Amino acid sequence: MFDPVIAPSGTLLGLLQRGRGDGTLHALTAPRSEALAALDHCVLSDPRHDWQVENRSLYYARLYLDLHGGLGEIERHLFDAEDVLDTDDSRTGLALAVLGHLASYGRHDALELLRRYATYGTNWAWALDELALRDDDAGLRALAAPVLARFPADAEGEADLAAAVRDAYEPRPWRLWEEDPRADIGARVRAAREQGSFDRWQRQMRPSGPRPEWSVQAVFDWAQEGLERGAVLYVPAARCLTAVAGPDDRAEIVEAARNGSDGARGTALRYLADARDPEVLDLIEHAVESSSRVVVDAATEAFERMRDVAAVERARRWAYRPDALGAAAGRVLACRGEAKDDKLVLSALREAVRGEGPDAPTLWTLVDGAGRLGIACAAPVLRHVYRETASSHLRGRAARALAATDPSFAAGFAVECLWDCEETTREVAARHAETGDARVVTQLRRLAADPAEEDEVQTAVRSRIGPDTPAV
Repeated sequence: MFDPVIAPSGTLLGLLQRGRGDGTLHALTAPRSEALAALDHCVLSDPRHDWQVENRSLYYARLYLDLHGGLGEIERHLFDAEDVLDTDDSRTGLALAVLGHLASYGRHDALELLRRYATYGTNWAWALDELALRDDDAGLRALAAPVLARFPADAEGEADLAAAVRDAYEPRPWRLWEEDPRADIGARVRAAREQGSFDRWQRQMRPSGPRPEWSVQAVFDWAQEGLERGAVLYVPAARCLTAVAGPDDRAEIVEAARNGSDGARGTALRYLADARDPEVLDLIEHAVESSSRVVVDAATEAFERMRDVAAVERARRWAYRPDALGAAAGRVLACRGEAKDDKLVLSALREAVRGEGPDAPTLWTLVDGAGRLGIACAAPVLRHVYRETASSHLRGRAARALAATDPSFAAGFAVECLWDCEETTREVAARHAETGDARVVTQLRRLAADPAEEDEVQTAVRSRIGPDTPAV
C-alpha cells in the first residue's frame, strides 16, 4: 500500500483525513455536497498511514448519518473492476468497516450492500466478519452456498476452505453453517474446521529457531543467517541467548558486541542491556559510532529498554549528541527522566519536529514525556503536532500531553476532541472539555447514549454529567 496523500490541515478534506473532531464540526456547517464529496474521498481512498491500528470507520459512519449520506459511491468502489485486480484488504477494508457501523445504526442499505459484497466481492471475508456482528441468523445462512461455492470440491479447494475457517476473525457464520443439513455445506464446513484445528496443532508442534541445547555461537550464527535473508532476529535471538548462556560465556558475548557480525552484535547488545551488564553502555556508544544501520538501531533500542539509574545518567550526557544516540537519549529522559530534565526533553521535542516533521516516529515518546513532566513551555509545539500530524494516535497523545501542560486545552482542543476518530482521544475530551460550550453537553449526552461508543468513553462521560444535567 502506498502512503496516502494528505491534504493540508486547514482544509475540510485534510481535517477529515486526519480524523479530527474539527472535521466533523466543519462538515456539518459546510455545503452538504462538498462535505459528502470529501467524506466519500476519505472512505474510498483510505487516508491512514497504518490502517491496521488507526481508527476511522466509526468516525466516518457517524458523519454519513449526520449528513444523511447515500452509499452510491461506496457501492461503485466495491464493485469496480479494480476489485478483481487489486485484492489487498486495504482497498476495500475501510469502506466495509464503515458499512458495518452503518448497519449497526439501522441502515438497511448498508446491510444489503455487505451481503451482496460477501457474495460477489474479492474481500468477501472482511464483509462476512462485519455481517457476523450485525446480521441475523437467516441472513448469514443465506450466504453459506455462495461463500462455499468459492472453494472447488477438490484437494486444493478443501485446503483453502480449511484455512478460511481457521483464520476467520468472527467464527459465528461458520458455526451456523456447520449445522446446515445439506451435505455440501454442513459436512464440508465441519471437515474444514477439523482440518484447520489439525493444521494449527501441527504448526505449534513444529520446532523452529534455536533451542536451549545450542551454543552461544550457534545463536549468533542463527541471528546472522536471518539478517542475510532480510530478517532482523536479534530480539528473539537475545531471548534464546538468555536460555543458552551461562556466566562463563560473558566474555564471548562482550566480544561479539564489540567486534562480531551485525547479527551477533545486535543480539549481544540486546542481551547485555537486558542483563544490566556494567560494560553495556560503553559498548552501545561504541556500536553507534562504528557500525551499520542495523547495529545502530539495535544499540539504541537496547539502550531505550534500560531502566536503571546509570542509563538515565548516561542519557543526560548523550542528549547533546547530534546523532541516533542523542535522539535515543532524549526518549529515555522523556520516559524516565525527572523534572530537572525538562529542558533536554523539550529540546529533543523541538528538534524532532524541526528536523523530521509532525509525523516523526520519535515524537510518540517525546510527546508523552512532555505531558508526563508537565512541561508548560512545550504547549506550542504540542499544539502544532496536534494540528498537523496525519496520525490519529499521535494526535491523541498530543491531546493527553496538552491536558497536562496547556491551561487553554479544556476550552479549546478538548471540545473538538469529543468528535475525534480515536476513542482514547474522546475519553480525554470527556474528562476535560468545559461544559460552558453549548456543544459539549449535547455531544456528551450523545456519546453516553450511543451503543457503538466504547465503555471507557461512556464511563468518562458519566463522570462529567448526571441525570440532572440540563440538555442543551
